[in-house]
Amino acid sequence: MKITFIILAAFTALIIISQIYFAMAKTETQAYRIIKTEKDYEIRLYPPATMASISMNVKTYKELSSFGFRKLASFIFGGNQSNKSIAMTSPVHMDINQSKSSMSFVMPANYNKDNLPKPNDSSITIKTTAEEYAAAVQFGGYANDEKIKDYAAKLERTLKANGIDYFGNFRFLGYNAPYQFWGRKNEIIVSVRWK
Repeated sequence: MKITFIILAAFTALIIISQIYFAMAKTETQAYRIIKTEKDYEIRLYPPATMASISMNVKTYKELSSFGFRKLASFIFGGNQSNKSIAMTSPVHMDINQSKSSMSFVMPANYNKDNLPKPNDSSITIKTTAEEYAAAVQFGGYANDEKIKDYAAKLERTLKANGIDYFGNFRFLGYNAPYQFWGRKNEIIVSVRWK
């Protein structure tokens, strides 16, 4: 009984320490400038960014997040022609739709298409995104297909109600490692036409 209590106490302490670490750890986050903040959404300006992406014939968050993450993580953890580790950044971008879905890792700001090591996996592409205005809505907890659809619908209703012209797919942004239990941050974004 005493040993069980000690093991349980040690395990609990380990979880608490790991969660404090995740809350305090600094991970490079994709840059953007807030243009407008409202109660239910933000308008942001995203500058160009270098991304490693993979596309798959899947239609759900669950399918894309597991397989796509492993492929892209392999690339940044040395699965490239330089055998070089590349720092993980946030958020992870997911464009989930009924035809073809994609996942993208934002590369650290000191990388571009010219100095980024080439992936060993030919299904991973490197691209530089164009400058983009986007509307965003945030939600907490663990993401799933239902939450992603609900928040995308909420953002769409809000934009229509405010007369904001949007285009393209609603995309999911995930900011946290799966083993971070508290303080989770997720977003849905969509491109908008802004003056």
